[in-house]
Amino acid sequence: MPDTNPTASPLSVYQQRLEACQHQTALMEARAERLSTARLLAFLLLLGATGFALWSDYSASLALLAAALLLLVAAIVMHERQLRRVEEARRRTQYWSDGLDRLRNRWAGKGVAGAQFLDPHHLYADDLDLFGPGSLFELLCSARTSAGETQLAAWLTQHSSPADSLARQQAVRELCSAHSLREDLAMLGPDVRALVHPHALKAWVAAPARSFAGWERTLSKVLPALLIGSAIGCFLLGLPFSTLAIAITLQTLFAMRLRPRVLPVLEHVGFAARDLEVLSLVLRRFEAQRFEASLLRQLRTQLEASGASPGERIRQLSRLSQLLDSRLNQAFGILAPMLLWSTNCAMAIERWRTTHGPELPRWLQAVGELEALCSLARYAFEHPTDAWPTFHDGPALLEAHQVGHPLIDEAAVVRNSVRLDTGQPMWIVSGSNMSGKSTLLRAVGMNLVLAKAGAPVRAAKFVLSPFQLGASIRVSDNLLEGESRFYAEIRRIRDILDLALMQPPALFLLDEIFSGTNSHDRRIGAQAILRSLVQRGALGLVTTHDLALTQIDDALGKSARNVHFEDQIVDGRMRFDYRMRDGVVTRSNALELMRSIGIEL
Repeated sequence: MPDTNPTASPLSVYQQRLEACQHQTALMEARAERLSTARLLAFLLLLGATGFALWSDYSASLALLAAALLLLVAAIVMHERQLRRVEEARRRTQYWSDGLDRLRNRWAGKGVAGAQFLDPHHLYADDLDLFGPGSLFELLCSARTSAGETQLAAWLTQHSSPADSLARQQAVRELCSAHSLREDLAMLGPDVRALVHPHALKAWVAAPARSFAGWERTLSKVLPALLIGSAIGCFLLGLPFSTLAIAITLQTLFAMRLRPRVLPVLEHVGFAARDLEVLSLVLRRFEAQRFEASLLRQLRTQLEASGASPGERIRQLSRLSQLLDSRLNQAFGILAPMLLWSTNCAMAIERWRTTHGPELPRWLQAVGELEALCSLARYAFEHPTDAWPTFHDGPALLEAHQVGHPLIDEAAVVRNSVRLDTGQPMWIVSGSNMSGKSTLLRAVGMNLVLAKAGAPVRAAKFVLSPFQLGASIRVSDNLLEGESRFYAEIRRIRDILDLALMQPPALFLLDEIFSGTNSHDRRIGAQAILRSLVQRGALGLVTTHDLALTQIDDALGKSARNVHFEDQIVDGRMRFDYRMRDGVVTRSNALELMRSIGIEL
């Protein structure tokens, strides 16, 4: 349910919450200062009581010493607890401050870049700046677990049916104003991102079971008790040391017998207890939330299917992991072998895996989808003027009215309108350098990605059919693979041609097509490629500053439309308005750009 005024602007909501958090933080810091002073005074009191006890023979001095010690312990505990509260308050303050940075377009380089998801061979991820510093993923992602990051990346890079996109859209609409849920998720656990790796967890769950018999579980507890009892009896009660030797021998033989099964369990449980604790907290926070959207209810059912709290079950695994790690403590490490600590932890972990392991992939999937939906919901709230896309079930259509680039400040973005359909499936966009051609392609492509993911788009109206997207905007040479830029480009275009043979239809975005070859070959090759794409039912945009390519519309007839961007020279400097106009551009600014930076021509 909404937890804020639905008519309030994102800026006012974030400012109000930031001011409230700053006020609360100041109060907590002041209390922490007072407790720090009390802690110091208690320490001085203890020193005084110690000196008094050393020079006094009265029993009252011992009582004073004990009271001073208890006072110091209480002051330390209260101060440490208050410091944790201060740290959480500061993190909440930072959370809302980060929100203001996003609203003010100052977020690039501060979030989760998602560079690990960037595939150089993907048909549009790099071209559309989906990952990396200043990317769309960085703007969107608020996930605390890698399951959420992975799911969000998948929605941005994989094809989604209109039904799936609409289901996500409905869920995102509901979560849009759930600020408390997103704030709570950001505060869960320590001030670090969780690094739980879904693939590693799933592989661990799928590993062959290592069973332990009931008598083995019993002996793993009886033998340590027998060993400790024997040691006490030998050193305190005068039992013969042969008793202790027998106990040690029995326990050693038992441990060696189980070693082949225990070691693999310990080897594959490489999950940090802290990260599992964060996953547990995330699960429990979602379990406490009530949902209305069908997809959200479905995900909640997915969490409840086992009849037990997934959050509590994950917490049990986290505790077992913590107990196992305690054997590495220098003080406890001496006692751990006597207690068969590793063996007992391995048995408990394996029992957990056998009982709850089959449910773990479903829990991870649900957490990933819920976190990805919360990421999109935060973006939706922060951009209230963006439109919700609609999906067209007729002939192929893309209608983007007043579309803008999502990564450009809303106050500065220049919007243009594009309509592609079966009657006019291709636009040829000409214009001078830096005039806005590539930005238009990225704006269309990035908004298409947002629409399919279930998010609102930077447009006044956005209607689309199901499309598979392919782009050639930022193709470059690859020294490792021995490819020139031109060869990499024709490989990408071949992949887009193959995509156009499939269903649903392809939407192509081609920037400066075949600019790596001569004008003659460029015109012939581009004409053949574009004709083939249109014949295969694809829709798209192609840009060029080579005026010869604008004549392709003569060969393709009414299938292609020429539009252009232009520039002006004002007081000897280039000026761009980034407005798209009908027809072919009539001038180039390459020479003027050279002169503007001091190159004599």
